[in-house]
Amino acid sequence: MLRRLYHDQPESFAFTPANQKWAEAQITKYPEGRQASAVIPLLWRAQEQEGWVSRPIIETVANMLGMAQIRVLEVASFYFMFQLQPVGSVAHIQVCGTLSCMICGAEDLIAVCKEKIAAKPHQLSEDGRFSWEEVECLGACSNAPMAQIGKDYYEDLTAEGFGKIIDELAAGRVPVPGPQNGRYAAEPLSGLTSLTEYDSGKTQYNASAQLAVDLGETVKRIDGTEVPILTPWLDRSDKAGKPAKPRAKAKASAPKGAKGDAASAAKPVATEKAVTEKKPRTMTAPRKAGADDLKLISGVGPKLEQTLNELGFWHFDQIEKWGAAEIAWVDSRLRFKGRIERDDWMAQAKILAAGGETEFSKKSKK
Repeated sequence: MLRRLYHDQPESFAFTPANQKWAEAQITKYPEGRQASAVIPLLWRAQEQEGWVSRPIIETVANMLGMAQIRVLEVASFYFMFQLQPVGSVAHIQVCGTLSCMICGAEDLIAVCKEKIAAKPHQLSEDGRFSWEEVECLGACSNAPMAQIGKDYYEDLTAEGFGKIIDELAAGRVPVPGPQNGRYAAEPLSGLTSLTEYDSGKTQYNASAQLAVDLGETVKRIDGTEVPILTPWLDRSDKAGKPAKPRAKAKASAPKGAKGDAASAAKPVATEKAVTEKKPRTMTAPRKAGADDLKLISGVGPKLEQTLNELGFWHFDQIEKWGAAEIAWVDSRLRFKGRIERDDWMAQAKILAAGGETEFSKKSKK
């Protein structure tokens, strides 16, 4: 199936502050030079925020990861979990149409979608609040037929019950996900014949449905506040992106006969001195021959290049001369701190200024 970007694109995209923090934290999970590994998590978070993946999202993610935009587009267009067109503002409904669900009535659910939402998949309803599609197996065969709405599964559906779920969503309410026929999870319809002790002490709904009920977020767009931003490795590193090595704890006293241990243990651990910022030499305009293409530096996208130009940097030979103090000055004025050293802009700029090429610049020119 040919998947293309939607014809009507928004002008821009930006993560919410919380999602931006989350996205930057994901990048630090990967070794230097391997930030592209975060492309799927970042695309998914952006889709969770906006509902679908637009061209500005692809451009933003590419810039954050120092990737060519076509590479990010390849990922987004390959995986069908990424929506390349607008979806309903309230809910996008994915009806499973694979064997078990089809045998148990998936076609009836699709008929409900056509009646209540739109005649064709991926088509918005008249009010723009709903959309739907048929998808491959979602792995809930024992609870067929089923549909995924937002983040949760609605299982053991009937056409009538499915229609009521859509009506509830349209009224601003969120129906309880999970089995819709009274089953707790995926036990036999006739009831448990073994492990009957499981009935004691269980929550009102199965774990997945119970969490959705507790959070109340089945169809809610993620802005970063719903899920804890768990990045314990941040702010504990000797270098950005690398977890700090654990330091041995100092002993309270040294054993008899040991020389110097107690004295060395009593010494405070040396702390890293803060680098004093120093403004590098800047220019009000590029030289007569024209500005260098700073996007040939891995980690510099169109927006970062624009920011660098606004700060007065137009040429590779300006960047190659930055030291620690100059880096600190520039870094504090960029949106993505730590990128300069992480991607070693100075080493790249030195090669480019001399007329050479880096692996990244070769790829960018293709």
